[in-house]
Amino acid sequence: AGQDKPRRVIGIDASATLAKTRDQVERIARNTAELIGLGRELRDEEINVMEGWAGDLYGIPVDSTLEAIRLGASLEAMITDPVYEGKSLAGLIDLVKSREIPAGSNVLYAHLGGQIALNAYSGLFRS
Repeated sequence: AGQDKPRRVIGIDASATLAKTRDQVERIARNTAELIGLGRELRDEEINVMEGWAGDLYGIPVDSTLEAIRLGASLEAMITDPVYEGKSLAGLIDLVKSREIPAGSNVLYAHLGGQIALNAYSGLFRS
């Protein structure tokens, strides 16, 4: 955002609470911009929150969630949980596949943890 290149913050709603997610993403993005010394406020149009990966029920992963968790773990040794981060990673993967995020883009995927929740879902990952 500090360069003269188009940048955007994309939030993925993983809980089917779009307004709450939007508030959280905007707060985190703006606080981060301040912490790194951006020197200006992020504009509303620079922050986009997308929905479509939450599934039917909170805390219940869908197939795309489990596929994203497996892919992130196998390619990058990245641990994500089935409640939030696995769903947001599924969103990121879909955005890359659809070219909403163009090939060759630099992407920083930031997630807020959740690995402890994996123990509760271990049965979903047995062969």
